[in-house]
Amino acid sequence: MMKPFLFFFLAFFLLSCESRSLSPQEKSEPSPVPKVRVEREKVEKGDPLPPEVKIKLRRDDKGHTSWELSGSDADQILKVNDKLKKGLGGDSAR
Repeated sequence: MMKPFLFFFLAFFLLSCESRSLSPQEKSEPSPVPKVRVEREKVEKGDPLPPEVKIKLRRDDKGHTSWELSGSDADQILKVNDKLKKGLGGDSAR
């Protein structure tokens, strides 16, 4: 009678120990932490703005119009100068 009891006790003990024990890989891993994924907003880049041209308009006592142009792009300054000549019909200053 003692042998079957001892056999069941050892079997129960071994099964309970195996189910509770963790493998070395599971022990080294921390508990799962939810992963956070950060996404940056994608900014659509359109066409760049044309270079800025500054215009100083002047009128004298006789009603003549002149202007002074400044900017970083020479081609753009020449285009603006041509537009002013056509639109205002005056003489351009330097």
